[in-house]
Amino acid sequence: MALNFHQLHIFYTVAEKGSFSHAANALHMTQPAVTMQIQSLEDYFGVKLFHRSTKKIELSEAGRTLMPFAKRSIELIRETDVAMSQFTQMIEGRLQLGASLTMGEYILPRLLGPFSKEYPNILVSMKVMNTAQILDEILGHQLNFGLVEAPIHHPDVHTEAILSDELKLIVPAGHPLDELDVIHFDDVLKYPFVLREQGSGTRRVMEEELTKAKVDYSKMNIVMELGSTGAIKSAVEAGLGISILSQSSVKHEVTLGLFKIKEIENIRFERSFYAISLNSTLLPISAVSFMTFMRQENLSQWL
Repeated sequence: MALNFHQLHIFYTVAEKGSFSHAANALHMTQPAVTMQIQSLEDYFGVKLFHRSTKKIELSEAGRTLMPFAKRSIELIRETDVAMSQFTQMIEGRLQLGASLTMGEYILPRLLGPFSKEYPNILVSMKVMNTAQILDEILGHQLNFGLVEAPIHHPDVHTEAILSDELKLIVPAGHPLDELDVIHFDDVLKYPFVLREQGSGTRRVMEEELTKAKVDYSKMNIVMELGSTGAIKSAVEAGLGISILSQSSVKHEVTLGLFKIKEIENIRFERSFYAISLNSTLLPISAVSFMTFMRQENLSQWL
């Protein structure tokens, strides 16, 4: 019997999960199949890799020695997929992903067209949800990966910054702030704000950056908190207030002359969008190809 990557991947997942049954769920395998592969690996090395009991399993000394090599093999396969994805335009498959609201409604639609031209045989299926829902579906193995507006801190989830974004002050055309060449935060406090709800990625970035700038955002005159960027844009267009939104989300309105994008002196609302996936899951080549596409430096031509 020859050593193979599949067995190392199963071994690593069992060790990470601390359970044969949990590893089986993560790998979409039956528990007996996982057990059989671990036994084959133990037969190959001639040592026990786990100490088993009725309550838990623990790595043996041999298992602890094997662990970093198994981890490196997984990382190497992932790096190989990334390196080779640029040569696989003719691959076929289904790309299933979840996207948070700003990503799914305003950014990804502009990128999926160019992506489909490069990879015409990949069928894209995208769910637009909030970050918590995306995380739940990834942990439940319903999605391969997701694109969200804030980093995820979860022991089973890999998070990678994939795309940069910046929030800007958005005012309707003809607003008094549009007449100012330099806008200070005290200037914007004179006007009502329409913002995303507490806990949203956009709101969190705004508050964090204002805190860093030592600005008291509690003085803002917030007249509405709305659950979608589309609703906020409608409110701003109707003259109900000004807002702070991703500049990518108002590109259409700016082109039509409905909104103006303004800077607030000495305050930048920079953020990243993040790709998240399970640590124990190797992404299909369709997902790896999309991730490679997202890392391109010239995405700005479409955004």
